[in-house]
Amino acid sequence: MISGLVRRLEGKVALVTGGASGIGECTARLLHRHGAKVIIADVQDRLGSTICHDLGPSGDCTFVHCDVTNEDHVRHAVDAAVSRFGRLDIMFNNAGVSDPKRPSFAENEKSDFERVMGVNATGVFLGIKHAARVMVPARRGSIVNTASVCGVLGGVATHAYTCSKHAVVGLTKSAAVELGTAGVRVNCVSPYLIETPLTKEFFRLGDGGGADNIYSNLKGMQIRAEDIAEAVVYLGSDESRYDGENGMDPQSHYLHHVKDGQKAERRKSTVYSSFCNFIILMGSFVKEKTISPKGLSSFCHQMFETVSFSLLRSINLLFEE
Repeated sequence: MISGLVRRLEGKVALVTGGASGIGECTARLLHRHGAKVIIADVQDRLGSTICHDLGPSGDCTFVHCDVTNEDHVRHAVDAAVSRFGRLDIMFNNAGVSDPKRPSFAENEKSDFERVMGVNATGVFLGIKHAARVMVPARRGSIVNTASVCGVLGGVATHAYTCSKHAVVGLTKSAAVELGTAGVRVNCVSPYLIETPLTKEFFRLGDGGGADNIYSNLKGMQIRAEDIAEAVVYLGSDESRYDGENGMDPQSHYLHHVKDGQKAERRKSTVYSSFCNFIILMGSFVKEKTISPKGLSSFCHQMFETVSFSLLRSINLLFEE
């Protein structure tokens, strides 16, 4: 049990879609431990009800059946939170699915693509829409969406999943601009591979793990669902009241506007990224052993456009206190 002195969400109400397993379950449990009243919204009725039972008989956790592709279900989940607890402070749009890996693009099925986009993208859209419906009049609230490293990179997962997570990042940015004017924060968390039922099935991982061998940006470290849950708690708390529309840096382990702990890592990552951009462009120049003055001018212009912003950002970070 967390001490009352550090219960960061005391009195807040949180709704978690996809809260019956994986990142959603871990986050729902941590939100509750920090004092939040929690509504778990999922299609897995038995698992969701079991979690609420585990969290105790206090009535501070309740389950609602919710298919996030069904707007009536999402509307009902939000209304249930307000009806039962009188408010909604945190909306965690976390429900997600993937599709089977196919040998080639041509073998992908339209039905699989539409199913993944429906849950991962449309589900987030509906969650933002109905959370905003009650948060905007109250002029407060925090909406957190589960994106992915696949929202900024390609070639890591399936085409449908990658497209859906790019959409989540775009929705986060777009919604943050409008809702921020009403005091509602919108952010996303973008994890690398975490061992959840979804990823274990997709990557065929056994109980012995192995996620860190697929891709990870921190050698010897494996990100856990608890790490994402901590980020969501922060983004849902008053500590993040000035954090709106934060996005993940591809070199960061997960989205979370880190105040101190990873600042040095963020500096090194940005400098490294800028250096890589420069090397890639120089490689192109070396490859073109014979280059005309016009071509050289074009190359220099391209180098300036590509590298200058990253270098300036790197310098700012290096001198950041």
